[in-house]
Amino acid sequence: MTLTAIKDSFKSIDTSTLVDKVEANLVELLQERKLKVGDSIPKEMELAEALGVSRTVVREALLRLRIMGLIESKKKKGAVITSPDIFGILSKSMNPHVLDQDTLKEMFEIRLVLEIGMADFLFHRITKEDIRELKKIVGKEPPATEHHLFNIDHEIAFHGKLYEIAGNETLKKFQKMLLPVFDYVHKSGLLKKQPRLRNFLSHKGLVDILEKGTPEEFRIGMRKHLENHFARLFE
Repeated sequence: MTLTAIKDSFKSIDTSTLVDKVEANLVELLQERKLKVGDSIPKEMELAEALGVSRTVVREALLRLRIMGLIESKKKKGAVITSPDIFGILSKSMNPHVLDQDTLKEMFEIRLVLEIGMADFLFHRITKEDIRELKKIVGKEPPATEHHLFNIDHEIAFHGKLYEIAGNETLKKFQKMLLPVFDYVHKSGLLKKQPRLRNFLSHKGLVDILEKGTPEEFRIGMRKHLENHFARLFE
């Protein structure tokens, strides 16, 4: 047998552990039984018999599901299906100091995409009071911010308000995790050198569009607001 053939035979070996397989089978079993949030799951013994493994293996697989937030223990009900706190779990691994460079760059790009794409939600849900609050936020920014590419405090205040107006709590939670990563990447040297500002639209300019413009104008305006970030990615 050649060395290549030996390597190919090793690649085909299933290296997943029994607990790995039981974990996957448990999720599949719960789906087949059409269990929903709040429903009790079968007892360990029943699961062990259904899957043909020991209770110890089932217990370890269930522990993994608890860690992922898919199940939790309830008094008098035992283990029940839960809706996992996706961002609570994700936030534990969203430390920019432990993410690799490719992941950091991709997280940087995600924020750009999200903020250009939120225009319709903003215009559908924004109120006159929201406009007043945005103007107060912009009014507290020193004039120089209109010429700076990025300032984390101003970004959190202004863009955080935009996410709040959009009315999507999941998006808002994601934004809170993205901005520190964005700030880190901006300062880290992972991207190309900061270009001279061009086509830059300030926060004030975005508020003017929200007050008097259209979703399409806002998309174009946000793209101009973020233009220099794109330039660091592509040029």
